[in-house]
Amino acid sequence: MPIYEFVCKACGNEFEMILFREEEAVCPACGAKEPTKKMSSFGFSVGYKFKAASSGGSKSSCAGCGSSNCSSCS
Repeated sequence: MPIYEFVCKACGNEFEMILFREEEAVCPACGAKEPTKKMSSFGFSVGYKFKAASSGGSKSSCAGCGSSNCSSCS
């Protein structure tokens, strides 16, 4: 179940909500509809690794590990 983070345009309330397919978010503080969806920090805090693009033969290291061979990154 996805948890979404919102900011209410009307009152400034920040809140989280579990929404199912066709449900719409409503501010629990003032009842306003269509709050603004925030960028969630969850994806950044669970440890996902993004590999740096290889620069095609340069001796620079990868952003995540310091190896000069990006194929060795995991």
